[in-house]
Amino acid sequence: MPGVCMNKVIKKYGDVQVIHGIDLEIDDGEFCVFVGPSGCGKSTLLRMVAGLEETTAGQMHIGERDVTKLDPSDRGVAMVFQTYALYPHMTVKENMGFGLKMNGHPKPEIEEKVAEASRILKLDEYLSRKPAALSGGQRQRVSIGRAIVRGPDVFLFDEPLSNLDAELRVEMRVEIARLHKEIGATMIYVTHDQVEAMTLADKIVVLRLGNIEQVGAPMDLYRDPDNKFVAGFIGSPAMNFMNGKVVDGGVEIPNIGMTVPAPIATAYKGHDVTAGLRPEHLSIDPNGDALTVDLTESLGGVSYAYLSGATGEKLVVEERGDDRVSEGDKVGLSFEPERMYLFDSKTEQRIRG
Repeated sequence: MPGVCMNKVIKKYGDVQVIHGIDLEIDDGEFCVFVGPSGCGKSTLLRMVAGLEETTAGQMHIGERDVTKLDPSDRGVAMVFQTYALYPHMTVKENMGFGLKMNGHPKPEIEEKVAEASRILKLDEYLSRKPAALSGGQRQRVSIGRAIVRGPDVFLFDEPLSNLDAELRVEMRVEIARLHKEIGATMIYVTHDQVEAMTLADKIVVLRLGNIEQVGAPMDLYRDPDNKFVAGFIGSPAMNFMNGKVVDGGVEIPNIGMTVPAPIATAYKGHDVTAGLRPEHLSIDPNGDALTVDLTESLGGVSYAYLSGATGEKLVVEERGDDRVSEGDKVGLSFEPERMYLFDSKTEQRIRG
């Protein structure tokens, strides 16, 4: 199945530009996730691929075809929306085959494709039911099945799990990941939930204000972020950030009362920087007293301690094991210096050793 290529695509609404010259390649069969905060342009970009939003400038290719000016029906895409958009008076089987029926496909072909989609999505026992008799997760599987029967070149998902409860979201994530492995199609998925992005994607595209901040495999973005925004967005709980200053021998961080050895260029000496540390890379030092435990959050096998330091900057520390801190405790921190990320305080770009 074809991949997707965007060449300097721009979207404007009147004089307001919301997508700023995006260049992106999504390989054939890849699961690509657009992720970012509300208003970053991820859904707009997805709708531009679908043809539901006009591309103001630039080119959009699906496979070898330039689809920039094509109607949505001619692009070879199928879209699954946040709302299920099922016909309430039709059965599951009728809903899944309706698009093919309207396009004049023979009844035996429709039957065959609906049966195959039903098998993939485990919907066989629900084919005679109407949407009102289905759970939210089942309805979303029907909407995905409707996309499958069309046999598109590219599947597009616009926050399809947002209306589901937490347990169903996990279940449907597994279903969508399994679906991708089984049919091997190119899929583009939009979400603001970075956990969904990390668990589903072959490639993540992090967007902010209509620009791409970084593109890469989930663990590449987690381990090697290009800037403070990506570092803070990828990973849950989010990375801790503290103000620091480059001094002889490393970085002085007043909030935790430490100077941390760091291989940073001498040209940065005296410069303000931001130090980043992930909660799972920090350990509580019970013999210290530089920080105060404000709150603890226990999730069973893991808990999170919320700390404040000398400058009032907040920190989250992941704890495992039986010995855990309590609210009001005075503690210190320990960590491996190489786990610390440094960012330029002005540009927010990553400073590499």
